[in-house]
Amino acid sequence: MIITENLTKKYNGKKAVDNLNLEVGDGEVFGFLGPNGAGKSTTILMLTGMIEPTSGSCTINGVNVALNPLKGKEILGYLPEDVGFYKNLTGRENLDYLGKFYPMSSSDREERIETLLKSVRLQDVPQKVGEYSRGMNQRLGLALALLNDPEVVILDEPTANLDPEGVLRYREIVNQLAKEEKTVLICSHILSEVKAVCTTLGIISQGRLVARGSVEEVENELILQSNTSQKIVIRSINPDVYDFIESISNPDILEVNRLKNGVEVQVKRDIRDELAEILKGNCSGITEMYLERPGLEDLFLKVYRRE
Repeated sequence: MIITENLTKKYNGKKAVDNLNLEVGDGEVFGFLGPNGAGKSTTILMLTGMIEPTSGSCTINGVNVALNPLKGKEILGYLPEDVGFYKNLTGRENLDYLGKFYPMSSSDREERIETLLKSVRLQDVPQKVGEYSRGMNQRLGLALALLNDPEVVILDEPTANLDPEGVLRYREIVNQLAKEEKTVLICSHILSEVKAVCTTLGIISQGRLVARGSVEEVENELILQSNTSQKIVIRSINPDVYDFIESISNPDILEVNRLKNGVEVQVKRDIRDELAEILKGNCSGITEMYLERPGLEDLFLKVYRRE
């Protein structure tokens, strides 16, 4: 479990992270989203014990990583955005050398390395890491992040440089971590990729958490914050449907527009249930009703630009 309480980091008096309160539960795959400069990387550096907070605290499975960074690293796996290896060693040799920093026997380490290299499709690669492509380097970084069988995994831009097959394999690995009830925090600015694997999302802007919840909950929150309307499209063979919808008095209805075979209703929130109940007994000929809402990317950009 990851918990931050009033986590703050200042650089030259300016807050990069501003009283961040965040909780990621056991077995949760959490997408940590935000544009460049929003505070994602600074938060991760504090969570991994690489920098100390100005104030507040961050704990991983009960370990205060600022006060006990070595203990934190024992239970944490971390894939940085730009992972580095010894270029004159093979992938296997890199993992073997770095694995000696963890309390594993040589046989356990060898077995773990073999499993991970197969998982990231690098088990039969003889080249030294200096000859790796950027995608291969990224896959080896993912194996390194999982080398100590961590309880909590933090992945920073994990799909950077991966080809489509690599992305699919990465998703399989994250799904397996979730089945093993590992806590996974994925930091990214690619919303579509995060939505594919995460159970919950958190969006950070100017060092503050502006939304948190499931994908649907975050979309609803951003709609409210951005003051963005949604569309309910009603398809009908009854030409009177426009006049009927126009006559409805509801503060959530902003505008009604006539369509060739129905109406388009601009609304503050999803009121399909209320409209369906009214239409059921008063207006026949309805063939379809659906909600059109802006995508998560568009909503996030609106909130971020406003911030």
